[in-house]
Amino acid sequence: MWKYRDALPQLGDELFLTDGGLETVLMFHDGFELPEFAAFVLLDSDEGRRALRRYFRAYADVARDQGVGCILESMTYRASEDWGARLGLSRSQIADRNRQGIALLVEIRSEYEDEIPHVVISGCIGPRDSGYHAEDRMTAAESASYHRPQIATFRETAADMVAAYTVPYVAEGAGVAMAAREEGMPAVISFTVETDGRLPSGETLRDAVEQIDEMTDSAPAYYMINCAHPTHFADALDGGAWTDRVRAVRANASSKSHAELDESQELDEGDPVDLGRQYLVLAERLRKLSVVGGCCGTDHRHVAEICRALNAGA
Repeated sequence: MWKYRDALPQLGDELFLTDGGLETVLMFHDGFELPEFAAFVLLDSDEGRRALRRYFRAYADVARDQGVGCILESMTYRASEDWGARLGLSRSQIADRNRQGIALLVEIRSEYEDEIPHVVISGCIGPRDSGYHAEDRMTAAESASYHRPQIATFRETAADMVAAYTVPYVAEGAGVAMAAREEGMPAVISFTVETDGRLPSGETLRDAVEQIDEMTDSAPAYYMINCAHPTHFADALDGGAWTDRVRAVRANASSKSHAELDESQELDEGDPVDLGRQYLVLAERLRKLSVVGGCCGTDHRHVAEICRALNAGA
């Protein structure tokens, strides 16, 4: 049974952590092959499930040790219809993987409930196409239609919320927010940006937040920025009222562009301590920042340093 769907605890003043670069950890640290960048395929083997449990427990351990809340994000970034078809899976098989992903997180939550103030379970949604390009765009209505089946599946599980990651243009994010509202699920919309601080579609973060809020009557619970280094978007946080809607950041360890990262054969892990310092800068510009984690190249070490920096600077 879901616990926080009616009142997400991260909307308060407490600090929450979430995980880092799931796929890059599994590929570069653990040696798994992830076809189409799909981590949910590991649910199909005992070895894969052990790796996923080990991964999420590492972050739960950090939350326990740092005395902060924890958001467990499912490994279902690619578990939607189009990506499933590329992997040879039917709609029912994809829905089953989404349910399995949440069930695994419920297991982890049960292990830590007495040790962590709050453990929130989130159903992860990825873009229909690449998160780094915006050539083939849907309307908001088309986006809602495409993403609704995955959101509806999460609604039937113990997931407290859903979060759409690396959203590359406004209409796709708006569609997710619309579908989630219709399904009765709190939703977070997370944008990725290029090195100029703009979405791949060219829109500014400010325009993206304000347009989706206008299109959906402020349906998202809050917004997030992910899969970009803090130096790529810190200057875009202009202190306007819209920045209070951005409560979460999951930054890359590397300051490289998306194109450079795509071409790299080695993992750029950056400097965990420096990344923690970068989050202090972001916290000065995001007055409501309450959820922190990492993206490509990061692992539990980076998230631990981010939490240490923010706790020390509080």
